[in-house]
Amino acid sequence: MILDKLENIELYKAIHPGVAKALDYIKNTNFNELPMGRHEIEGDDLFVIYKEYQTKQVDGNLLESHLKYIDVQYIIEGVEQMGITMRHGQTPKKAYDNVDDYMLFDEPFDVITVHKGMYAIFFPDDIHMPDITTGEPSNVKKAVVKVKIRHS
Repeated sequence: MILDKLENIELYKAIHPGVAKALDYIKNTNFNELPMGRHEIEGDDLFVIYKEYQTKQVDGNLLESHLKYIDVQYIIEGVEQMGITMRHGQTPKKAYDNVDDYMLFDEPFDVITVHKGMYAIFFPDDIHMPDITTGEPSNVKKAVVKVKIRHS
């Protein structure tokens, strides 16, 4: 997992060519001109989901993990917390869904706070729970760029 600010994007471009494209997309996109929803950048290999929502309490929600995609989650407006732990052989509470690329876990986790202008990059071994409130529910606008790393 990587957590950083928009101005430090250049530090992470060498990680993976798709991550470099995702970070360039975030840096060069005026999200005020983009409608909410899914937008293809390079088909299923690289796309963004632009969404607006209210943060939520944890309240029994489960952590997620992906096998085919890296998540680059960029906070455009607002602030939220995200739960994070590492995958190391735990049994998922919900088995892997190959079509929608996720499995769900009920595990202890640490919490990070992600403010406007920050992004978190989650790799397949990063079990994460986004959209958590910092106290009272608040409005967040977020871009989640999905970077394909595995074809199946």
